[in-house]
Amino acid sequence: MNAERCRCDWASGGCPEEIVYHDTEWCVPTRDDRTLFEFLLLEGAQAGLSWRTVLLKREGYRRAFADFDPGKVARFKEAKITELLANSAIIRNRLKVRSAVGNARAFLDIQAQYGSFADYLWAFVDGSPIHNHWRTRAEVPASSPLSEQLSKALKRRGFRFAGSTICYSYMQAAGLLNDHLTTCFRHAEVAQLPSRTT
Repeated sequence: MNAERCRCDWASGGCPEEIVYHDTEWCVPTRDDRTLFEFLLLEGAQAGLSWRTVLLKREGYRRAFADFDPGKVARFKEAKITELLANSAIIRNRLKVRSAVGNARAFLDIQAQYGSFADYLWAFVDGSPIHNHWRTRAEVPASSPLSEQLSKALKRRGFRFAGSTICYSYMQAAGLLNDHLTTCFRHAEVAQLPSRTT
């Protein structure tokens, strides 16, 4: 990766993990259910913290949460939750750990009803990513009517740590939104994908 490329400012601070994530994953559409569960778990873990904090613990989460297999996480019992709360490789917040297990169960319910979580999620954007055209970080919202709609829908299905702001970040991570700044080299690359524009 060319260090001279112009990136979104949040990924320009020199943290290698942030740069790799920005350049290869952020805002890239994914319809892989395991990846969608991973981002859902990590975005919930981020609540009140920086994304860098979570990103640096990503491998710890991968090991602790069964390689982000929702079927396995949904079967975690109290003994496993207690073990996780002693694991310094993750964020040891009881509510977040419990929500990950509960969210895995809700995730499986949606899979059973819709065939895949991806089919359910992507219906919120009519199946195509939305390519925004923000020029500055200040223009990028923390939430939107769409993220509010997704948040309410997920909460009705029993998800926790699924507020509107978390859902907005989740839609960015999963590629439902292309929120790379127009000055960022990734905006044009991601914009080559089929889209509808806001």
